[in-house]
Order: sequence, then C-alpha cells, then structure tokens
Amino acid sequence: MYHDDHDHDLGLAHDLQVMERMVQRRRALRWFAGAGTLALVAGCGGSGDAETDATTAATTATPTPTPTPTPSASSSSSATASCVADASETGGPYPADGTNSSSGSTSNVLTATGIVRSDIRASFLSSTTVATGVQVTLTLTLVDVNQSCAPLAGYAIYLWHCDRQGLYSLYTVAAESYLRGVQVTDSNGQVTFTTIFPGCYDGRWPHIHFEVFSSLANALGGRYATLTSQLALPSSTCATVYADTATYPSSASNFARVALSSDNVFGDNTTAQNTQMTPTFTGTPTAGYAATAVIGLAR
Repeated sequence: MYHDDHDHDLGLAHDLQVMERMVQRRRALRWFAGAGTLALVAGCGGSGDAETDATTAATTATPTPTPTPTPSASSSSSATASCVADASETGGPYPADGTNSSSGSTSNVLTATGIVRSDIRASFLSSTTVATGVQVTLTLTLVDVNQSCAPLAGYAIYLWHCDRQGLYSLYTVAAESYLRGVQVTDSNGQVTFTTIFPGCYDGRWPHIHFEVFSSLANALGGRYATLTSQLALPSSTCATVYADTATYPSSASNFARVALSSDNVFGDNTTAQNTQMTPTFTGTPTAGYAATAVIGLAR
C-alpha cells in the first residue's frame, strides 16, 4: 500500500483527506481487477460463446412458413419458357375450308356436322372409312407470344393432312372425309388429335396443316382464320415410319428426294420457327407415337 512519511502529524483534516483517497484508491483497484478478469474470460472464448448463443438462437428460431403453391389448370402450360410466332404458311390446294373449290363446287368441311372431333381417322360424311397407318396422338399447345407465352384458351384449331399414300380426302380421295377435324383449346391452351402419321408425297417435306381461329363459331363459319400454318415432321421419325414400305409404299423414295432447307414452305423460315414447328415424337411405329408441339400466335 502506498505510504508517505510526510503525511504524519498534519492534523485531523489532513488525515481525513488521506483516508478518503485510500478508500477511492481501493475502489479503483477492485474495478481494474474486475475488468482484468472480464478481459481474461473474453480471451478464453467468452465472446465466442456469445456468438454461439446468437447463432443457436438464429438457428433454432421458428422459420416463417413458405406457402406451398397450389397447382392451377394452366400449370403445365406455364412451363413453356420461350416461344416464337409460327410462320404463316399456305393452306395448300386441299384445305376444304371454303377458300377453294373441288370438282366445281366450294369445299368447306368446316360447316359440316361432326367436324368437331378429337379422333380424325374416320370419314364422317358419306363414308365411315378409317384411314390406316401408324397411329399418332398429337397434342398442340397454343400460346400468345406477346404475353410471355401464356396459354390461349377457347381458340379453335382445324387440323388436316394427307393419308399414308399422300392423298387428301375430299380432293384426291373425293369420297372420303377422314384426317380432318376441329378441337377447342382448353384452359392449358391445348388440343389433342388422334390421327395417323402422314405419308410423303413427291416434292414436299412431310407435314401437317392447321388453321387457328379465335373461337369455335368463327371456325365453323370458315374463312376467319387467325393463323394458317404447317407442322414439319421430324426427319428421324419419318425415316423410321417410312421404312415400312408395305404400309407407306411410296413415302421412302419420295422422302429421299426432299430436304427441309429447300422445301418451298419451310425453307425460308428461321431456325427457331422450324424448331418450334417440328413436333417432338416419342414411341414406335408398332406401339404408336405421342407427339407434342407449341403453336405461337402473335395477337
């Protein structure tokens, strides 16, 4: 303890001042000793324990639940991340949509009772003949390219194509009305047709025709198509199907002489358009195929 000999015999007032200073000094020493202990604890990991406690508190805190999305009717269609506007193509010489004539009279199957159907393999006018060939179940999804590829519900799609020999009903097979039909898009923007794989005729890449109408009423009235276009069939599937020359007698030789790049319909499209306008096929000729394609409409 600090001691100064000169502090003796200087009177009571002086002694009291000295005693007060000693008390204050002891308090200070106790405070510094306490601070040193705290510093020592901190150096041994005290602050780390505090961080652990904070981390534990953060880890064990009750999380705010994330709502589980409820699937909607259009969930499958909303998966279409990108799309382009399908190219507008010719309806060709065999549309039967009221835009041309056959055998001297206007041919418009769209006004006929029974045209709204999903399975288009059978004739439905004066005959019930069923077109034979490799079965195809084709699902088309109609989307609005100007609205982030949103599905378009309530639109009508008219689909038609040639038979396995490359002939068209109501024209080159005038007595038949098969391989033609209309369907209305559902809430997913989708329609499904059951049909056959078309044959390949000379000079054209294998294809399927379609027209899009803003409503069923417009489709059944004819001549109100919003889009007229075609689907190009994938090369590998064509080669596989046409290898059966008993079912498709002339398709293999015709197919060997055509190319998508020089086709008078698909040849001037962009790569993106032809990619979208070529359906994806899965399956086999024996079991049949399931095919899907997106139709991009610029409204």
